[in-house]
This record gives sequence, C-alpha cells and structure tokens, in this order.
Amino acid sequence: MDTLETRELRYFVAVAEELHFGRAAERLGMAQPPLSRAIQQLERRLGVRLLERNRRGVRLTGAGEVLLQEGRAALDATAAAARRTRRAGGADSLGDSRERLVLAVKAAASHDLLRKLLDAYAAEPDSAEIEVLPCSINEQEELLRDGRADVALMHTPWNSLAGFDSEPLTTEGQVAVLPTGHPLAAHETLSLADVRDIPGLPLARWPTRGTYPPGPGPEIHNQTQLAQLIALGRTVAIVPDSARSWLWTEHTAVPLADAPPIVTHIAWPAHSRSLTLAGLIRTAVRL
Repeated sequence: MDTLETRELRYFVAVAEELHFGRAAERLGMAQPPLSRAIQQLERRLGVRLLERNRRGVRLTGAGEVLLQEGRAALDATAAAARRTRRAGGADSLGDSRERLVLAVKAAASHDLLRKLLDAYAAEPDSAEIEVLPCSINEQEELLRDGRADVALMHTPWNSLAGFDSEPLTTEGQVAVLPTGHPLAAHETLSLADVRDIPGLPLARWPTRGTYPPGPGPEIHNQTQLAQLIALGRTVAIVPDSARSWLWTEHTAVPLADAPPIVTHIAWPAHSRSLTLAGLIRTAVRL
C-alpha cells in the first residue's frame, strides 16, 4: 500500500528525531508500547526496515533517512494547507471574513521596498489584509514551507528559492558596516578581502538552515545584536546597501567593490492558486 497516514508520519518522525522510543512517546503524549507497534506496522506495510534497534539504541536505516526527510515535508505541507485554508476563510480572526495574507520579511531588510509595496497594494480594489511577519535570518524559507507565511521577500544569493515561484524586484550592492572609528571606515570603497581578515574585528557569522559557518566571528541571531556588536568594535558585517536604514551613528557603511549584487525577490509556494496572492504579486512586479 502506497498511502501513508498523517498519524503514522508523526509517530515515525518523532522516533527518528529522538532516536529513542521512550522520549518519542513522551513527546507524543502516548505510551511506548503502542508507539513501538505502530512503527512495526508501518515497516510491514512499506516492506522495508526503517530503524535498526539494538541494546545501544536506535538508528535510522537508509530507507528511514528517506522517510524522515519526506515525512517532515509531508507534515509541513499538511500544516501549511490547514493554516492557509483558515486564513483564506477568515477563521483566524473571529467575525472577520476578509482574506488575509502573511508576508514574511527579514527584520530590518528592504524597508523602503516593503513600505512602497504595502502602500501600493492597499490602494488596490478588494485588497486583502496583509500581516507583515518579521523573521530571523534566513527563516523565510521555513515559514513559507510550513504555511506560517503565504509569501516572502527573499534575498539571493543568501536565500534559496528552490521549490518556490518568484519574481525579482530590486538589485543592489553590498556594503561593509564597521565601527565608525575604525581606520577602514574612512575608505571610499573596500574589497571582500579587506574585510574578511581584519585583526581584532572578525566577520559576523550568519546561519544557513540553522547552521553557522566556522570562524572566529560572533554568531548573529538578530539585527539588534549585530548592531550593538559592531558599535562595540567586536565585529564587522557585510549587508545589502539598503541596510543603511538601520545604521547607528556608531556605524559606517563602506561600499564593497567586488561583492556580488543582492537581488530581492517576492517568492511564494509553487503550487499556490490563490487569486488574492496573485494580486499582491502583480502589484509588487509593477513597483
């Protein structure tokens, strides 16, 4: 049988992530014996071994690794369908039948573009309510996939557009943001090599899918933290030119002559058939 139930996927993903039946059962709010039976039944139905069990614990087989990845995606898609359906019906706010779209944006990024988009769309007849959802670094992809957002402003090459439809909106250069008193802050332009190895001023590290690249620089979790560390002379950052809008007086932005351009896209799930979303995208492309 090729059909899998959502319940089965939830059970398996919990076990696969915990690699411990007891912890998985606790996480699911159920007893361990029925969980073990459910996983065994799933293996029989699929005709493959998903888990290797021994006295040292539990580990995934090759087939189990595949089902973990596919199962996560399927559960995200199911949750996304429920969230987007409720929003389309106005069920998220009592007594309000107006459709609502959630727009995910990286906090403090593309401020001018976002303001212009919201103003232009609000002027359209029958426009939907737009909820702006500021998010952490590189979080837009996850929010789109699991349905917490309907559409997002994404920035390549930093964000991946894989699996989404998108339209490019703006292109801009990059700048190095340094403490105002640093000698390099007096330069008219810098190169990437200039800022990658500054003694005593390591480059800030941004996460990609929850993982930080190696290096001596601080791990950046949000824009406020980054701004303070730069002002204190603890790090230097490479950001889009539009990020000048949030700079403090203790910061200086210097253009990077050889940095690749940053392209801001409006992105949405490839399978979307929402006419309301299509209206927002048309407005964005016309800006």
